[in-house]
Amino acid sequence: MSGPVSVIDAPPTSAECGHPNAACVEVSDSRDEVVGKVRVRRALPRRGRRTVGAWCFADHMGPADVTENSGLDVRPHPHIGLQTVTWLIEGQVLHRDSLGSEQVIQPGQLNLMTAGNGVSHAEEATGHYRGTLEGIQLWVALPEATRHGSPAFEHHPELPRMPLDGGVATVLIGQLDGQFSPARHDTALVGADLALHRRTTVPLRREYEYGLVVLQGQLAVAGVPLRPGKLGYLGRGRDEITLDVRDPTRALLIGGEPFEEPIIMWWNFVGRSRGEVDDAYASWAAQDDRFGTVASTLPRIPAKVPWWQQSPGDR
Repeated sequence: MSGPVSVIDAPPTSAECGHPNAACVEVSDSRDEVVGKVRVRRALPRRGRRTVGAWCFADHMGPADVTENSGLDVRPHPHIGLQTVTWLIEGQVLHRDSLGSEQVIQPGQLNLMTAGNGVSHAEEATGHYRGTLEGIQLWVALPEATRHGSPAFEHHPELPRMPLDGGVATVLIGQLDGQFSPARHDTALVGADLALHRRTTVPLRREYEYGLVVLQGQLAVAGVPLRPGKLGYLGRGRDEITLDVRDPTRALLIGGEPFEEPIIMWWNFVGRSRGEVDDAYASWAAQDDRFGTVASTLPRIPAKVPWWQQSPGDR
């Protein structure tokens, strides 16, 4: 799963940085989209909420029925300036990228791809899995210190788990209450899967801002309900948060130190200026060496002309 970001999600009129709030519970609607052949609910970015920590994108995909030869079918496409974080709660997906990586991911495992200055990838049917597919694809904006670096790919078959008083947390990236993920992270942040069955308290860090994306079930924060299709922004300044849960619920907690570097997002690119995005678009359109080649049977996605280069009728 991967993008693209449009003017509906993050109007690229100028580069923006995050706008962290004090502790709060702000609920915003996700936007329905179709990526490849799968329906997604896009919780981030939204107008007025570009980032949560360095997290700048969150697509809840499925649940969808897939077959051995027809799944996501997200064709080869490019990225710059970000990391893709893929987490499944049901099903399997085959990842291929221009580094030569070919990796099937299953529930409980993590795929992390660092784009750096340029990488391309595809997400495909596995050739053997048939059933339900559900999960979440996230992007992390890379900081200035590493965003021009070399691309990389990691697969983590096991991740640290920690008991909560009402369930279990799996730490995908960063650290939660002393449990550290082995996955690379270039800024101070956390991503954790929460599998909950009753009221529970989750430890937080006061300097982080946080958000919640509910994947299955429902929970409430300070009496405010959160269900699939919503983003719950929690602000910063808390040491912990209590989640009210009555039925089995899966949610993703994302957070981190506020990302103060202004970013501009267009299509599958996270840059700092329109010029950077223009250059990336031109490289993909020209099929030069910047993004490499993905060994996929799916045709590459054509370059998406940046919004500011389009005529008003095409925007």
